[in-house]
Amino acid sequence: MLKKLLNGVAAGVVIGLGGSVFLASENKVVGAVLFTVALLCICYKGYNLYTGKIGFIPEKHDGEAVTELFLGLAGNVLGTLVSGLMLRGALPALGETATALATGKLSQTFLQTLLRGVFCGILMYLAVSIFKEKQTPLGVIFCIPVFILSGFEHSVADMFYFAAGSVFTLPAIGFIATVVLGNTLGGVLLPVVTGKFLQSGKAGA
Repeated sequence: MLKKLLNGVAAGVVIGLGGSVFLASENKVVGAVLFTVALLCICYKGYNLYTGKIGFIPEKHDGEAVTELFLGLAGNVLGTLVSGLMLRGALPALGETATALATGKLSQTFLQTLLRGVFCGILMYLAVSIFKEKQTPLGVIFCIPVFILSGFEHSVADMFYFAAGSVFTLPAIGFIATVVLGNTLGGVLLPVVTGKFLQSGKAGA
């Protein structure tokens, strides 16, 4: 259990690195592309990222898988908190950029935030499943910039931005919880839909 938690912390720290380069990039496209270093490292190292694992729960939902999922989420919170606070201390200017980004997100409605989380969850599932099934990083390289440039919400990245921006309020907690829910719904959407479709097809055959 400790290893799963620490792998979650590691994933949160790595997401913080991706978030840092995004905050530092004047060009959003460049920042979005460079952010892919985070998920690529997580996939290759096997770290425990909630948004990378939730999509596989419909096919593997035993107690161990669920425990790993939520230990990963707890670790992601800790990792992004530490990396966010460290970034703010090391590079105050980026901390201020994070503050502006985080506070801007709080102007969204609940539904906007939820749906942006859903779309991100879909893309995260596609990125990781393509990496696992096809043994190629192409899904990561394309899906991650797509969700960033589209304005979709990634809960773990948002945890980092709020920590780096020192935005610790009840609305911020509610925002993150909403994005986690959206990422969860989006992450399981395609596996559930295609799973039921395949099962129906087999039954009909």
